[in-house]
Amino acid sequence: MTAATPQFSVLLPVYVGDDAAHLRRAIESIREQTLRPAELVVVEDGPVGEATAAVLADAEAGDLPVVRVRLPQNRGLAEALNHGLEACAHEIVARHDADDVSAPDRFARQIPLVAEGLDLLGSGMWEFEADADGAEQRVGTRVPPLDAAAIRAALPLRDPFNHPTVVYRRSAVLAAGGYPSVGTMEDYLLFARMVAGGARVANLPDPLVGYRVSSGAYHRRGGLKLLQTELRLQRGLLEAGVVTRGQYARNVVLRGGYRIIPTWARKPLYRRLFTGARG
Repeated sequence: MTAATPQFSVLLPVYVGDDAAHLRRAIESIREQTLRPAELVVVEDGPVGEATAAVLADAEAGDLPVVRVRLPQNRGLAEALNHGLEACAHEIVARHDADDVSAPDRFARQIPLVAEGLDLLGSGMWEFEADADGAEQRVGTRVPPLDAAAIRAALPLRDPFNHPTVVYRRSAVLAAGGYPSVGTMEDYLLFARMVAGGARVANLPDPLVGYRVSSGAYHRRGGLKLLQTELRLQRGLLEAGVVTRGQYARNVVLRGGYRIIPTWARKPLYRRLFTGARG
């Protein structure tokens, strides 16, 4: 690392439901970066299975420093990430998920821009899924809004960042209160609070992370529990001054309604309105 390229941490949460083979590939994609992190902080959100534990043991035995944070029981993603942030030794932190894959130049592209002054930087993603034979196929791309003005314009209706792609300053995340416990949309509310608080933000258009799309992804985005999470999110956005009362009412109808429509209708609506997806 040079003086212009500071050391950084990678924050990766795992839980018992993660696939060990996917996790192994995710960690390999971190190890294969052209700009390698100083440490990989893995948060075990409750006990994990034997296969996942074996992958983590192999990672510890490798040449990339691994810090394991073990929570005695599953506490949910927000709390797991907050514990992980406490364990990160460096100001710049890159997020990674247990079933995604980073392009080899991801950190080389992102870390210098955060080092130069950004507080939060995301990127595009490519989507992939496995066919019946296990071969992986790209099925689409998500392109986020790029500059601060476009991000602020998108924020009242959708999360303008792809969470698995972000790199941020730990101090900026903590200044915004860390990840809030609002269910599965903790990243959206966190990023909204950061933008509202004056954080310097941007996205790169290029897909730097491969996002694994499972067959049940759109089914899991609906139901009563997700509707309740959506309503908590919207109250948080209103309290943060990110949405007006009119936008709040619109979102309760539009985004809340999306949670209770049939799955076959949910996929095209989600991709069109909320992700910037292509393909």
